[in-house]
Amino acid sequence: MEWNPEFLACSPMFEPLRVHAPQSFPENWPELPMLQQLLDRRDPPVRAANGLPLRVVPQPRRVRRAGLSYEERTFVRAELQVRPGSWHDLFNLLVWLAFPQAKATLNARHWAASRERASTGAANRGPVEDALTLFDEGGVIVAATSPALVECLRAFEWKNLFWRRRSEVTRTMRFWLFGHALYEKALRPHAGITGRGICFEVDTGFLQEPHAVQLHELDRRLAAHIGDPVRLAATPDLAHVPILGVPGWCAANELESYYDNTEYFRPRPERYGA
Repeated sequence: MEWNPEFLACSPMFEPLRVHAPQSFPENWPELPMLQQLLDRRDPPVRAANGLPLRVVPQPRRVRRAGLSYEERTFVRAELQVRPGSWHDLFNLLVWLAFPQAKATLNARHWAASRERASTGAANRGPVEDALTLFDEGGVIVAATSPALVECLRAFEWKNLFWRRRSEVTRTMRFWLFGHALYEKALRPHAGITGRGICFEVDTGFLQEPHAVQLHELDRRLAAHIGDPVRLAATPDLAHVPILGVPGWCAANELESYYDNTEYFRPRPERYGA
């Protein structure tokens, strides 16, 4: 997709990014120095898990096998690799702006998991790394005042949740995109986009707070969740979230029949049990 300086206004799905993103982007693709300024000007500035300020660096065209991996380079050197003209990398940086504590914790746990794998001589990534990557790329934060609504989500009761209880969802439930690959897909949304969620119970007062306050608290809670070694042990720990089922995120879901598409709103797989 070509550069669009007004992309953050295109969809309510971009709401989390608007809190700390600039009021407007340049007419052409932002250069790396401008992206660095976004990180530096945030209050407080964005830091890697090692405490160093995060620095934007160009991604090399070829990754040397003997060099540091992407996650290692971020954790050890506080270097965030960005490819010029890449929506994927731009959204990753903007998620660092929106959720700096959670992103730093995610990177630290990724690094620890890769070190553990290297110490055992395992060739392939384990279930923890798979879960971390899945949430990093396709994560959704679900905040709800009603445990019953969260249970509907976990039970794959999509029509009951998003249609029959639609007004309740609108009042008492919030969905915040985290995964930068999801944001990239949101530029051109299509039926089939599915995220993987971490759910938090909140009180009604929380939902009345300004978005910046909600974002800060969710970032803190998400960092604590990701940092817990018991959490995210495998991908089934993440809830399924059909993104375009969220009320207000797709014009087509204003019709009840939209939720009859079982290719998108799939029933719970048998492997999930009761």
